Amino acid sequence: MDRMIYLAMTAASQNLQAQAIAANNLSNANTTGFKSDFAAFRSMPVFGDGYPSRVYAMTERPGINLRPGTFEATGNNLDIAINGEGWIAVQAVDGSEAYTRAGDLQITATGQLLTANGEPVLGNGGPIAVPPNESVVFGQDGTLSIRPLGQEANTLAQVDRVRLVKPAAKDLIKGEDGLFHPRNGQPAEPDASVRLAPGTIERSNVNSVSEMISMIENQRNYDMAVKAMHTAQENDSIGDRVLRLS
Repeated sequence: MDRMIYLAMTAASQNLQAQAIAANNLSNANTTGFKSDFAAFRSMPVFGDGYPSRVYAMTERPGINLRPGTFEATGNNLDIAINGEGWIAVQAVDGSEAYTRAGDLQITATGQLLTANGEPVLGNGGPIAVPPNESVVFGQDGTLSIRPLGQEANTLAQVDRVRLVKPAAKDLIKGEDGLFHPRNGQPAEPDASVRLAPGTIERSNVNSVSEMISMIENQRNYDMAVKAMHTAQENDSIGDRVLRLS
């Protein structure tokens, strides 16, 4: 059997993988703080006995689009956005430190400060716990203050400070949980230059039009690869008939 069918098969499978990346980006177009994934094709020569005369296709995720999304003022005291570069430190499921730009926060009945996905937000000494209060106020430096129950509006008590960090992009890796993790496993140091925009959230940076175009291109490339597979199958059938006649 000619190797053409295997080459076409890799092209089809890798286009499906690229399609999955584009579909995931598009499905998160309205996810707060989401950063889209890049997708790129690469030619991979097949090495073995003789010369590498065949080339397979391979889809890679060469990086993440870290461009900030659009900001939207909500007026909600529990909404925060990073003004410029930086990240909000949270606790991942495995207990390690991870980072996000999603600042649509919530407080549980037990006083835990969580992201919308349920990750605890980290402060100076670990996950932040908020005492019973009349209202919550975030400062631009990440300071979390509350108005204690029964107190006047101008009475504020500082509770904790959100852990804000600014590691280099090369030191981060995006996990399957959607969070960004330190590449070397070592948590980044707090950075006082990171500023918050209280009462604001950062939208996804996904370009819906661009992702739709990518999905159309991937579908057309997939159809071409499948057609090449059919052509290889037809060539094999014709060659088999010729051999039988001889």
